[in-house]
Amino acid sequence: MHSVEEAQKNYEATRQKVGYIPRRETDPGVYASLGFKCGLEIHQQLLTAKKLFCRCPAGIYSHQEDFDAEVIRHMRPTLSELGEYDGTALMEFRTRKNIVYRIKSETACTYEFDDTPPFRIDREGLDIAIEIALLLKTNIVGELHITRKQYLDGSIPTGFQRTAIVGIEGEIPISNKKIGIIQISIEEDSCREVSDVGHWRTYTTDRLGMPLIEMVTYPHMLTPDEAAEAGHYLRFLARSSGKVRTGIGAARQDVNVSVTGGERVEIKGVQHIRWIPELTHNEAFRQKALLRISELLKSRIKDPAAWQSRSVELTAGDVNSSEVLRQALANGQKVAVIALPQFAGILSHFTQPGKCFANELSDRIKVIACIEKPNMIHTEALDQDWLLNGQLLKRASDLTKSGSEDALVIVWGDALDVKTAVETIDERCRLAFDGVPNETRKSLSDGTTLFERVLPGPDRMYPDTDSAPLPIHDDQIDRIREGLAEEVVVRQKQLSDWQVPHDCHEYILKSNLVPLMEQIESECELSPRFIGTLLGHTLKNYEGVFTASPDFTFNKILGLARFVRDKKLDPGIMPEMLKELYQHPNMVFDSILTTIGFKPLSSDKILAEVTTLSRKFDDIKTSKRPDARIDWIMGRLRPLALGNMPLVELHEQIQKEVGHE
Repeated sequence: MHSVEEAQKNYEATRQKVGYIPRRETDPGVYASLGFKCGLEIHQQLLTAKKLFCRCPAGIYSHQEDFDAEVIRHMRPTLSELGEYDGTALMEFRTRKNIVYRIKSETACTYEFDDTPPFRIDREGLDIAIEIALLLKTNIVGELHITRKQYLDGSIPTGFQRTAIVGIEGEIPISNKKIGIIQISIEEDSCREVSDVGHWRTYTTDRLGMPLIEMVTYPHMLTPDEAAEAGHYLRFLARSSGKVRTGIGAARQDVNVSVTGGERVEIKGVQHIRWIPELTHNEAFRQKALLRISELLKSRIKDPAAWQSRSVELTAGDVNSSEVLRQALANGQKVAVIALPQFAGILSHFTQPGKCFANELSDRIKVIACIEKPNMIHTEALDQDWLLNGQLLKRASDLTKSGSEDALVIVWGDALDVKTAVETIDERCRLAFDGVPNETRKSLSDGTTLFERVLPGPDRMYPDTDSAPLPIHDDQIDRIREGLAEEVVVRQKQLSDWQVPHDCHEYILKSNLVPLMEQIESECELSPRFIGTLLGHTLKNYEGVFTASPDFTFNKILGLARFVRDKKLDPGIMPEMLKELYQHPNMVFDSILTTIGFKPLSSDKILAEVTTLSRKFDDIKTSKRPDARIDWIMGRLRPLALGNMPLVELHEQIQKEVGHE
């Protein structure tokens, strides 16, 4: 196989063999046949004044370019208590990354850089974590034990994250069953990544150390839609406390997926819960594709343990036909060709929509060898630019003693990076015999994923010798239990009983607006359905159209409702007033009325215009629709009626007076 057309044909054929179908065409039976299982790890920042283990302020963010100093570090793995290294730590060590931290003195101190022992855990953050643990119906631990979780990707300067389990064994309901909760932990947040290019990775430290909870479920979700539903429920539950942060980066989802015969794969950093169904769907079929690749290889190679790749360094005379490789050698880089025996047809084998097994290699070269993409040319590229040309193919085949049943890959870069790339390709191809490797993958907005790192194991956890155990007393739990919010499932039923449109529920629950609705209903005697629609339709639409002032809060709507009540205005004017209030929250309500052109008029005066307008319509009539006259008159009188009389009543009166003339 050595043409783009052949590779594309093989990609489509293997896609069909895997049985991949778009998610919109699936049903629960498809996932049952795959043996689909999914669990969630939901991370949520807590709304505290201070960070978790120091007294720096939390929630103050700075621009990437606004910093007072830079610190550079190189991460090295440490032995666990059993004298073993964690696989993820070893992989990160191989990358030889230079980690740069941008420090703003306002938001970081010596604790973040391991130059000062931790302070006692922030009690405000711990109380919030216990509150959410109670909402999850978990059993609260009697004593908080802080441990260290090793991270060598540089996201935490100390090389580890301090974390502690707060509650275990809870549950949440979704529409058709209950989902078990393994545990909820409180931990410190990591840095914000600025860039990751080659051997240089840069972070800002403003987010570092902020209190964070992690809610971990059992793999009880058996379809992608169940996973998304559980994710929404956990988000609503955390926000119902009113004590968590919102906005970009305040909540992050990690999703664990496996299928029958596969392994647990963790999809990291899912930015939006709405991404979960597509990501988990594609991951399930990626695992099925990898299992098929394993079967193909085992049918060709009877002794996988004896399989080995072959690599040869190429010289200028070998790469004359490739401008990319000639330029690489001219720049002092190394070029190597790797032969993969019996791998013909494997590199172009479907794995995800738009991706094939070659991407599995390329992704790892980028992460582990730090060679930026495009970083390889091979015999089964789906793009002509990265396909071995005929002359280069012959030379590479001769040097590696390869035949038509083998696949060839060429990589280039600095000498040490190429050496790591050759080793990485060999390792990943060996893993292909086993099927699905345990790994962590990065989520993309198109529903596909990239390799991020080897899946961490238990060896990365060990006790924090700087922190003493902290008792959690019953009276502390009882005090927190007294102020618990209503269960999300109760709020969902409440919205349904109020007949609030279903497409408003998510917006209301994620913003924890039911208590506000109750207060407006109680004080202003407005229909909950009207309030819910005002929030879930009108306000949500304004958020997508206008830029909100930072001074706008949801409580401004309570003030608006009180103003409409006191002025005895018809509530139908509230959407128009809310449009101005959203953009100018400090404007007084009387000024808003002036801005939208409101004039107090009696209903009799408004309806007195109907006869005159009906005659005008006869002069300009262009439509033969039965309701054209009513709609035209309604359009002229609506601005006068807003705030003065209900629009429904106006429509009825017009219809009564002019009928279907």
